[in-house]
Amino acid sequence: MLKRSTREGELTPEEREFYTLVGRASRVNPFGGERIDLDRKIAGVPESTSPSRAVEAAVKRVEAEAVRMEKEGRLELRLYKGEDHKLVSGVITFVFFYRYRKEFDRLIKAQSRAGEHQIRASFLKEAISGLETAGLEREEAIRTVEGCYQLRRAYHFIHFSLVGPSASMIALRYRLWNNVFTHDMELYSDILWNRMEDFSTLILGETGTGKGSAAAAIGRSAYTPYDRKRGCFKESFTRSFLSINLSRFPEALIESELFGHRKGSFTGAIDDYQGVFSRCSPWGAIFLDEIGEVSTQVQIKLLQVLQERVFSPVGSHNEVRFKGRVIAATNKPVEQLRTEGKFRDDFYYRLCSDVITVPPLRQRIEEDKRELVALVELLVARLVGKRSDKLTDMVLDVIETDLPKGYPWPGNVRELEQCVRRVFLNRSYYGDEVQTTRHTGQIPEGFGDLARGELSAHELVTAYCHMLYQKYGKFEEVARRTNLDRRTVKKYVVEWQERVDGEEE
Repeated sequence: MLKRSTREGELTPEEREFYTLVGRASRVNPFGGERIDLDRKIAGVPESTSPSRAVEAAVKRVEAEAVRMEKEGRLELRLYKGEDHKLVSGVITFVFFYRYRKEFDRLIKAQSRAGEHQIRASFLKEAISGLETAGLEREEAIRTVEGCYQLRRAYHFIHFSLVGPSASMIALRYRLWNNVFTHDMELYSDILWNRMEDFSTLILGETGTGKGSAAAAIGRSAYTPYDRKRGCFKESFTRSFLSINLSRFPEALIESELFGHRKGSFTGAIDDYQGVFSRCSPWGAIFLDEIGEVSTQVQIKLLQVLQERVFSPVGSHNEVRFKGRVIAATNKPVEQLRTEGKFRDDFYYRLCSDVITVPPLRQRIEEDKRELVALVELLVARLVGKRSDKLTDMVLDVIETDLPKGYPWPGNVRELEQCVRRVFLNRSYYGDEVQTTRHTGQIPEGFGDLARGELSAHELVTAYCHMLYQKYGKFEEVARRTNLDRRTVKKYVVEWQERVDGEEE
């Protein structure tokens, strides 16, 4: 327990030191190592304590300190001035956030199920009243509630949508948090919390890596004001994030899908139509997927929206103001597109307030073998509605059985997702068609030549098994054709592949 100050409205040096740690913990990125270190210091636990236990211990200690202050009649903001006022305010906010985090989590889940219909948050009236009792002005109390809801949403969508212990995924989650709140939470809270529409984002990555999930995590974590009269937030995060895949539409229709059109503006325009920019709320975000597919003409019009924040529907001269945020993505190399003149430099430089790359699945697995397990657990839970160790183990067993060591997953997470579905249906990855990356049916070069008699008997058998596996994609099929048992076939295939990989290195 910290020493009590003998002077009313003044913290002791020990209290200032402790509350400074609490304030820093509230402001740092929760997906970085600094937050873990701060939690351990606040809790007074060893460095070996796991992050989850450290945060729980830190919360308990801060709550105990707040209870002590309250009993002493000192947890009252009006008693303090200057830096002490700021420190006590930080403690009150910290305790409030963790006291109501489960309520916020339930609200997020309920809102996800309800879709665009806004859910009333009955607990917030009591919460706001409690903050006012602690000395916050009403507007400050409401702003605190709005901030805590945003923080919890951001953590929820980043933490649960983009899983994996690999270094590249840890870095991705860290970058996404900064994209929502900047690197400095104090800067964000004081100045930028309602001005983030000026910060557009370009997400890069191969097909199927999860660029849409990254965009959704950003878009659904935006600031949303609280409607005190209705007792709910003014916008459902399911409606505030709008996504459009630009490759789906022919060139003639892209402008209409983006900006809308007026009745009679072209053949087939029988009614007025609101494009995605018109439907986006002031607190929302638009995700323009496959931005590398659009023509330079469309890029010029999008550039105008980003620069001037206005657009005109097709067939209209009326300007409409756009207040949301733009997130774009492409699976094509941007530098190559720019070199070829397919991606305008001025458009790129206006779009790239932040550039985030989503790593391919093969890189994630190479960095940490647990990555595949974490992803399969997530995909299984999404399909069946809950976590299932039994189904997860079944899928992982089929992957181990049917796919060669070091399989590169060319379709990334999207391929893995379909793999899980296929295993549920057939308990096998492969169907009638065979899809692997090396089904050439040829013996790789570099280990002797069959025609010149340079293959040993062992090399001949292993090479033949590898060739058949490339062609048919199943150890069982190779075993049937060679009259070998499945385990021997797998050993030969892995052995030959390791020799090939070693030669390529």
